[in-house]
Amino acid sequence: MASPSDHKAAIIDGKAIAQTIRSEIASEVKLLSEKYGKVPGLAVVIVGNRKDSQSYVNMKRKSCTELCIKSFDVDLPEEVAEAELISKVHELNANPDVHGILVQLPLPKHINEEKVLGEISLEKDVDGFHPLNIGKLAMKGRQPLFLPCTPKGCIELLVRSGITIKGKNAVVVGRSNIVGLPVSLLLLKEDATVTIVHSRTKEPEKIIREADIIIAAAGQAMMIKGSWIKPGAAVIDVGTNAVDDPSRKSGYRLVGDVDFQEACKVAGWITPVPGGVGPMTVAMLLKNTLDGAKRVIDK
Repeated sequence: MASPSDHKAAIIDGKAIAQTIRSEIASEVKLLSEKYGKVPGLAVVIVGNRKDSQSYVNMKRKSCTELCIKSFDVDLPEEVAEAELISKVHELNANPDVHGILVQLPLPKHINEEKVLGEISLEKDVDGFHPLNIGKLAMKGRQPLFLPCTPKGCIELLVRSGITIKGKNAVVVGRSNIVGLPVSLLLLKEDATVTIVHSRTKEPEKIIREADIIIAAAGQAMMIKGSWIKPGAAVIDVGTNAVDDPSRKSGYRLVGDVDFQEACKVAGWITPVPGGVGPMTVAMLLKNTLDGAKRVIDK
């Protein structure tokens, strides 16, 4: 009989699951194109030239091309006036070929992020950050037009891996508007019992140890140790943290919020970093764009 030290968690392959979803999207895009002569359109707006933002945006634009989704590229200089950015958003709102609008965050300091995001048409808010979409997400019996991409990807990873959410204890580590808060609302909609652990939580390890499902989204490298994890728990690691690694050409490597090596010996399922949640976020963005297009084209 295998000793407990031989235990190895099942790896949730986000790349493979995202690829399956992309194939499903590609088929639907093809159908729309054949039936109506129209394809979904996604506008990606980037302000300035932050390296990380640029690489995210390029990845999203490349994915559009691969799935025959029309990409509308809006690249604005760092010093663009807030009013000019908002007027660009209004232009995209009015363009019938654009079904989704994404403004890459963070925006430069002189621009009010909340104000800009609030100007995106509710029907084109593929990031799912419009206050009305988040508000509906928070209410029982209401359905937002779009769900935020990373939280939606986390749930999809659990569902497609055959992990039961209903009635389970889920702990979300982190309370950001982008991941922690919306993913906790989504888990609640899926009938989990949800606890949010944050920087002011006393004895976080005690709470995390009770979890059947852990969503780690704190932005703290390897904060969650193997000893914090209940045997057999499902661990979705949203964290992407760069840590120094002189052996790498880049001088760093990416790690999650969970100590992956330790967690593998205890957890039932775990996502790797990179290759877990990241590919799913882009897949969900493309799915939201398709859904937005279908509402308009395939009435």
